[in-house]
Amino acid sequence: MNLLARLNSQYPWLVLLFWLLVFVTALPFATAVQQRFDNATGGVPNSQWQQVNSLISSQFNEVAGESYILVSSSNLKTSSPRFLASYNQLLQKIKPLEGITSVARFDTAISPVPLFGQSDGRFITVSLISAQYGFPALLGQLRGAVKNLGLTETKFYLTGAGAVNQDFAQYTESDVKRGELTALPLTAFVLIFAFGALVAAGLPILVGALSITLTLAALFFATFVLPVSSFAQSVVTLFGLGAGIDYALLVVSRFREVLPQSANARVAAYTTTLTAGRAVVFSGLTVAIAMSALLVPDLALVRSMGVAGLLTMLLTVLVSITALPALLGLLGERVNSPRILRRLAGFERSSGFWGIWADRVMAHPRRWGMAAATFILLLAAPALSLQLGYTGAFGLAPGVESRRGLELLRPLGLAGGLDTLEVLLDLGENQKYSAESRAKWRVLDAELARWADIRLVASPFSLTRLGIAANSSGSGVTIATALAQRSLSQNRRYLRMQIVPRSSLRTTEVQNWTDRIRQAALVAGFSSVLIGGAPQSALEITQAISAAMPVAIGLVFLATFLVLMIAFRSILIPLKSIVLNSLSVAASYGIITLVFQHGVFAEFFNAPKDIGFIDATLPLVLFAIIFGLSMDYEIFLLTRMQEAHLAGADIKTAVRTALQSTAGVITSAALIMVIVFAAFIPGQVVVNKTIGLGLSVAVALDATIVRLILVPALMVLANEWNWWLPPWLERLLPKIKLEH
Repeated sequence: MNLLARLNSQYPWLVLLFWLLVFVTALPFATAVQQRFDNATGGVPNSQWQQVNSLISSQFNEVAGESYILVSSSNLKTSSPRFLASYNQLLQKIKPLEGITSVARFDTAISPVPLFGQSDGRFITVSLISAQYGFPALLGQLRGAVKNLGLTETKFYLTGAGAVNQDFAQYTESDVKRGELTALPLTAFVLIFAFGALVAAGLPILVGALSITLTLAALFFATFVLPVSSFAQSVVTLFGLGAGIDYALLVVSRFREVLPQSANARVAAYTTTLTAGRAVVFSGLTVAIAMSALLVPDLALVRSMGVAGLLTMLLTVLVSITALPALLGLLGERVNSPRILRRLAGFERSSGFWGIWADRVMAHPRRWGMAAATFILLLAAPALSLQLGYTGAFGLAPGVESRRGLELLRPLGLAGGLDTLEVLLDLGENQKYSAESRAKWRVLDAELARWADIRLVASPFSLTRLGIAANSSGSGVTIATALAQRSLSQNRRYLRMQIVPRSSLRTTEVQNWTDRIRQAALVAGFSSVLIGGAPQSALEITQAISAAMPVAIGLVFLATFLVLMIAFRSILIPLKSIVLNSLSVAASYGIITLVFQHGVFAEFFNAPKDIGFIDATLPLVLFAIIFGLSMDYEIFLLTRMQEAHLAGADIKTAVRTALQSTAGVITSAALIMVIVFAAFIPGQVVVNKTIGLGLSVAVALDATIVRLILVPALMVLANEWNWWLPPWLERLLPKIKLEH
């Protein structure tokens, strides 16, 4: 840090020129990264779902593509000439679009089941559209064709896997942009109040904006190495604004503190780099350790968010300990301009209050500690019923078109259209399709077709069951040929069936479905069954994350314990920090379970009430972010306590000194983070809403109940045991100096 501090103080213009060149170079790549996101990041590698997909591609000669469902809702009967005229006009616009491979009308026998019906007085039709991958503009063209019809008595909705995936990408991007636009003005107001100067208030926002731009550019190049989900952009914005402003707040406040005591501004910049800069580096390390939890599951979606978080932290720390101190060294006293606002400075005005607060807590540490812990545990209690799953289209807010289209299908028993299960019956390595296997296949088909919760079993026997003559001319022959090609593999080893449930499958229900299907296949005489489809992928992802979480959390706990033990020369402080940070995580879990799983106050957040579980990726993502950011505040507070302790202060004096000097920074930083996170709650993507609410609750609790009550109470109760370390371990551990 000495070399870096000298560089910042002696060559500030060189440091700033370097970052200016980096920013100008990065900007084009940062703006282009949106086109590089891959929202089809795949399922669990080498899983059964992936094996089924591979066999369908190689043995059934099907090219993977996207599917769309065109749903109409009309006051007109499906046989009405006016309806058919508008419907035919729309299809004529759709079929020539580049990327479309087929369009199945609702009123033809191309589909084995007539896809139309009536619900609530509305006539509903369903048409199936298939398209190739690689045409991202297709959804917009399809919706444009619908919009240009200008109908009043008939509405068309586009849904299906392709529409859902693209809606997630589109609304995730818009949520991020709206969150930035909402958070920045409010953040600026808080910073002006905290610093009492426009220049000082503008610097943290500058750091946050620079960090986001550089990280998005780095993410652009990362997309050439691994698939990156659009949700990674949310992580970049959350961390770039949140942590960037957080660290800048610490650095700027420290500079303003040491400036009056320094010979000149560059000396103050040197001191700031050595003190606050060291704390920022150490804090960034602990956050990076927490974010590394997202690298443990072998899932591209989760790992891409982990990579985004690590890149954000790396670049945010680098900017905070180089560009910012260099700029402060050049600004000097001008950092407090315009001086007319100095009377608003919240840090200086509040230090006396925090000293009084510390004395009050330390006077009755057991009473305050028990009350605070009980309150947080009550908030965490709903998490005991937390269930994980994959939300699919219902992870979009009510009113989004692809979700609305699926809602219209529910009364017709067609809502399971996106949850088709692919079933492959494996006859064995040396076995081929025969009359015997055909007879067993027919038995299984008949059994599955009798299940009340199945809408359709697609197999060669579907025609007979539905009364369609396969030997007749026209559509019957077409369907028979298509089903034969889709149902028997080229090597005659695999038999394929598609099972469409009547309603959407919750991830918690999928295991029961697959167990029942396997049992029915076993009874029919098939010992080897492979199951794929979207529900199976969702189940495998949920199971993979659930299995990885204990390992990921355990590694984070272990690494955090070791780092804090080295920094603070203590056994008890790392244990206390891990427990208290975990309380913040637990409270966040409890609140999101209450709102997004049980639907309590869901209307207030414009969230669905019928999901019934939390997206499987969120507990681990929330843990990584909350645990990391909570450690920021822990380090800010503990380093000042350690500084006072090493100077000979008793425990109460050390705690009081630490709260007086850092509580203002912590509460201001937390308020800014809550503003940034809460800006994501009004979005259209439930995952973003959940992250926004979960992080807002966690940070608010951590910066108040945990840091300002539990930490001082427990520190006083432990007294000198806080700094206990076995002598033999003291000799083994490397020595580092940490202060701010």
